[in-house]
Amino acid sequence: MTADTIDPGNGISEDAQDVSGGAGPQQATRLDSIHSRLSADLVERLVGKVAIHGAVGGRTQSYSPLTGELIADFPASAPQDVRAAFAKARVAQQAWGQTHLAHRTKVARRLHDLLLERSDQLLDMVQIETGKARKHALDEVLSAAAATRHYAYASRSYIRSKRRRGVLPVLTKVTENRIPKGVVGIITPWNYPLALAVSDVIPALIAGNAVVHKPDTQTALTGLRLRELAVQAGLPEDLWQVVVGDGPVVGPAVVENADYVAFTGSTTTGRTVAQAAASRLIGCSLELGGKNAMLVLDDADIEKSVSGALRGCFSSAGQLCISIERIYVHYTKYDEFLSRFLTEVRAMRLGSGLDYTADMGSLTNTKQLENVTLHVEDAKAKGAKVLSGGRRRAEIGPLFYEPTVLGDVKDTMRVYGEETFGPVVSVYSFKNEGEAIADANNTPYGLNASMWTRDHKRAREIARKLHAGTVNVNEAYAAAWGSVDSPMGGMGQSGVGRRHGAEGILRFTEAQTAARQRLLPIAPWFGMSEERWGSLMLRSLKLLKTLRMK
Repeated sequence: MTADTIDPGNGISEDAQDVSGGAGPQQATRLDSIHSRLSADLVERLVGKVAIHGAVGGRTQSYSPLTGELIADFPASAPQDVRAAFAKARVAQQAWGQTHLAHRTKVARRLHDLLLERSDQLLDMVQIETGKARKHALDEVLSAAAATRHYAYASRSYIRSKRRRGVLPVLTKVTENRIPKGVVGIITPWNYPLALAVSDVIPALIAGNAVVHKPDTQTALTGLRLRELAVQAGLPEDLWQVVVGDGPVVGPAVVENADYVAFTGSTTTGRTVAQAAASRLIGCSLELGGKNAMLVLDDADIEKSVSGALRGCFSSAGQLCISIERIYVHYTKYDEFLSRFLTEVRAMRLGSGLDYTADMGSLTNTKQLENVTLHVEDAKAKGAKVLSGGRRRAEIGPLFYEPTVLGDVKDTMRVYGEETFGPVVSVYSFKNEGEAIADANNTPYGLNASMWTRDHKRAREIARKLHAGTVNVNEAYAAAWGSVDSPMGGMGQSGVGRRHGAEGILRFTEAQTAARQRLLPIAPWFGMSEERWGSLMLRSLKLLKTLRMK
């Protein structure tokens, strides 16, 4: 998926403004030019790392959503370039796959340190390419470092060879090995270019694979800088190839040449990737869309739930697969929650500064602005009430849109069931838990859910009834996402497979069983008849059950 070219629009005014239109803090850093924070030498160096092997794929550009300025002009990788990138990666993988796991994790530990040392530059780059507020760019750096650290230290327990029980106790020795897939194709989106790349690429590399990575063109510099840091940490340069270009051209070429595919993006494109992978009999993991719900129960702490809703709905301007787009509040708490929530939403500051003065940044591309506008206008036309927001803010930047709260949303409205992927949330009232759970599950998606209650036992029981891959209690999404020892992914149309935890690295390996038989064969012994041997085996199975042998 490739972001649209951005129309510079009306430029920018103050870098931080509240949603009612008042001027924000005067100390906000002006973003007069992206080139004041991204040097031409850095951009040129990174652009030069795009995998081009002689094919003529044309050029493709990225523009900053904060200002509309040109960020970079990339050579577009053609399908021939993608094939060549895979060929080069395969050669590198042969040696890498034979290196000791301790060496591969050492590279990851060095990368972790470089991510922290270069955090200011990475924050600038993520903001300039995505338009998000700095505090939301910080979420990416923290997430990337946490995932890298986790796999640097936990991978041995996940993928080392393990002893398993043999068919005949003592006589059969069994080992489960984990073999690298080979060359993994990884396609990452524009909304979280650092965090999502790390959570796929790093475990794939630690597992012994090579990677051909297609970041979205809009955020390709972040992906290229991440690769450069990995090379500085000791990764062989040919092992991680980066291809850049139009999604419908480069994406299929990646799938056609990969031994496994990890894709993050829309459900529609995810289906296409899954079908292409299935036709080649290769595996894939897909993290797709969501229409995530938040439940505020009758015993919830309203102040904390309002604060959590602000983070859950408007982080990265709502351009987060696990963000909250529906809030269900118990009727006894509804008025208080809504009043406090609207007060906080109206006080939010929009801004384009490369500092921490803004509460929310920009949308990333024109397609997202159009979709957000379509959902809000459709809802208004069909009777929904705009309780806060509902306007584009072109005076701040070309793609800014106010944090928006809708009431009286009905199932005939597009915003009710379709993923908006922007700073828009609908608020509803409910009377009992069963009703709230049914409403939360009334979607083909199943990525994330949030629940607010003081009763931990009640929360555990409700969590198991929610059709979602992650459920956060008294948090919007960060508790589950940040717990990198545990799997993260979706149910239903939200995807297939998981990232993070053991599943996040095992998906990049093939399971191999190596069984060694000792002393006696699995066949009649010493001239024993087949009948007598069969009778002995039957009695042995009964004995093993009596002994509760697994």
